[in-house]
This record gives sequence, structure tokens and C-alpha cells, in this order.
Amino acid sequence: MSKGFDAEPLLTPREVAAIFRVDPKTVSRWGEAGKLSTVRTLGGHRRFYQSEVESLLDSHIENG
Repeated sequence: MSKGFDAEPLLTPREVAAIFRVDPKTVSRWGEAGKLSTVRTLGGHRRFYQSEVESLLDSHIENG
């Protein structure tokens, strides 16, 4: 899913992991599996769209 060059905040795997209380490697696997869209920085690091993380968190809480 490509979102273009908008001003949406991006989160690191560590930040997403802290929100869900999981290991950052788990978050990376979610990105690889397509559960969350990822963006790669110029240095090759993964970043996640804040809005998608919030949506996943909301659905996790509702189903929780």
C-alpha cells in the first residue's frame, strides 16, 4: 500500500512494540506478513504508519 509523500507520522518497530507490548521483531514480522504497511528509510529501516497502528490497536482492543 503506497501512501505517497504526505505528512503522516511514522513509527519505529520499537515504538509500535511498546504500544502492543510485544518484541520489536514481532512487529517486523507483522510488516513482512502484510498485517501493517511498512515504509523503508534511506538506511533500510522499517517504519509504520501511525494511523494503521492505531487502527490495528483499536481492532485489537475491540476483539480483545
